[in-house]
Amino acid sequence: MPRVVPDQRSKFENEEFFRKLSRECEVRWVARRERKREERRERERESAFVATGTNLSLQFFPASWQGEQRQTPSREYVDLEREAGKVYLKAPMILNGVCVIWKGWIDLHRLDGMGCLEFDEERAQQEDALAQQAFEEARRRTREFEDRDRSHREEMEARRQQDPSPGSNLGGGDDLKLR
Repeated sequence: MPRVVPDQRSKFENEEFFRKLSRECEVRWVARRERKREERRERERESAFVATGTNLSLQFFPASWQGEQRQTPSREYVDLEREAGKVYLKAPMILNGVCVIWKGWIDLHRLDGMGCLEFDEERAQQEDALAQQAFEEARRRTREFEDRDRSHREEMEARRQQDPSPGSNLGGGDDLKLR
């Protein structure tokens, strides 16, 4: 089953949900605000778009295309050095069938900041290619099934033609009267 919709860019640009979240707006760190900063950074990844109430669970580094996770995010995805007291984040994801990147920053003391979604063209192309491969594989398997089914039917028909009355060893139809 494909993880993305056929025309991701169109959905991103035209759907109200994505249009709202693509504008930079206030975000808030919502998971375990009472914990120490080190614990939040290592364990929790919940953020919310304040204006829409949309909560997202973020991964600050991409999984490989095969699904394995890197243990430590690179500075590209979690940048604590750009500005004192803030962390700049980048989190790729597939949201409602569309490849996007959450980009923004969080104030480490107030646990709020600004963020938005951007369309991830590169990942969209890769996911489209994977979806196309899955579609072609399904089509190939369907053709193979239909070929096997057709061969089986032809074989059964050939057997019927060789022995047109398989019940002939029971005698004539008069012998099979119901009582």
